[in-house]
This record gives sequence, structure tokens and C-alpha cells, in this order.
Amino acid sequence: MSSPIEVAEITEVTPEVLEAFERLIPQLSRSNPPPTPDELNAMVRSKATIVLVARDPAQDGEIVGSLSLVLFRIPTGVRAWIEDVVVDEAARGKGVGEALNKFALDRARSGGARTVDLTSRPSREAANRLYQRLGFVERETNVYRFDL
Repeated sequence: MSSPIEVAEITEVTPEVLEAFERLIPQLSRSNPPPTPDELNAMVRSKATIVLVARDPAQDGEIVGSLSLVLFRIPTGVRAWIEDVVVDEAARGKGVGEALNKFALDRARSGGARTVDLTSRPSREAANRLYQRLGFVERETNVYRFDL
């Protein structure tokens, strides 16, 4: 039996964290580069962004996934969004995404959010099955984007 995945909030950007993001982000997006050290530090210092990483004890605690949880207050309450979920290709199917999302949901709840939103491309079939299994419900809404 494998060891459970360990999830934690990043409070400091270390060389290990930088290396993990350099390895993971290209697996998430081919069009966006990994964050620079300054960008990653800004995320970690932000009051709105919570950067989570997953470690696999069976792989000497290597970082095998990450997730960004954004908590913010608007007039109708505290809102939460999950963004940029990525699990290393070699660690997929081992519960990493589930551990990251469950941790994020608990953290959002403790931060005062009543709901958590996320988007996922239809082509990410395994991710969409995971979100549905965790209790996310597809909303009937339009998502708009304005490129600056």
C-alpha cells in the first residue's frame, strides 16, 4: 500500500519549489511559461492566493502536484476559485489531484467561502471525472474572456 499524499501551503519559495513549478507548469500549459522566482514569491506573499503543493512520501517527498486557491471578498460574500491544478504525469492516478482538491476545499471553507468554482477543459476527462466525484456540479453559465 502506498503512503498517502501530503498536501501543504507554500509559505516560502525555495529552490525545490522553483524546480517543481518549472517541471509542472509545462505539463499544464504549453503557451504559458512557469512563474519566475519573483512571480512565485508574489503569489506566496499574496493575501488572496494560496499556493498548495502535493508531496509523495513514496518518492522521498518529491513535489508531484500543485494547485492555486484564490480567496477574495466581494459584496455578496467570500468567493473561492481553484486554478492551475497540475499533477506530474508520472504521478497521475495516485490520488494527487484528489488530495490537492480536498485540501483546497477545506482551506476555502475555513477561509469563509460558501462555494468554490473552477473551470476545466472538456478534453481533461480524468480531471472532470474527479471534480464530479468530489461533488462539483457543472453550472449553466457563460464564461467570457477579454484579452488585454
